[in-house]
Amino acid sequence: MTRRSMNEDDAGFTHALDAYAARWPGEAATVALFAELLGDAENPFLRERLAGHFTASCWLVDGAGARTLLTHHKKLGLWLQPGGHADGERDLRIAALKEAGEESGLADLRIEDAIFDLDRHRIPEHKGVPAHWHYDVRYVIQAQGSESYVVGDESHDLAWRDIETLAGDASADASVRRMAGKWLARGRQAQV
Repeated sequence: MTRRSMNEDDAGFTHALDAYAARWPGEAATVALFAELLGDAENPFLRERLAGHFTASCWLVDGAGARTLLTHHKKLGLWLQPGGHADGERDLRIAALKEAGEESGLADLRIEDAIFDLDRHRIPEHKGVPAHWHYDVRYVIQAQGSESYVVGDESHDLAWRDIETLAGDASADASVRRMAGKWLARGRQAQV
């Protein structure tokens, strides 16, 4: 693989990946895949890079931090966190915040700086676009004002789901359950 030189956003992303690896040492192999993609000569922030590209999504929680907003994704038919393509945006926090607002209709949102979760998953072929990898970088975003959402074009529906219940829901997507577990563990650590 040809490597490209790093810019300021890439250096910040590398630092965020290192901090994530320190918090989640069991995910070192996943972090290595994301770091490798970041160094690729072909721009990994563009959806046209069909060998794989970065996406940004969010663990969108209510003001109390007890519920998360999930979207029933039209293309995939699954209840997932809001998110989407970076479309060239190298600061994935900006992309995640944009997707959160677009997919939920919520306006008063606050994003945390640290990466909350990483997930590499295969997207099946759809409407002539070949199957490819999404390297999804997920951030915590919290609703600060109204929690009344608007269902957008990319969703069949949206729903606030109790995080504790979601963590134990065997029918939920595995990565959504993992994020619920991380969120609950974080709350327990804060209480110690």
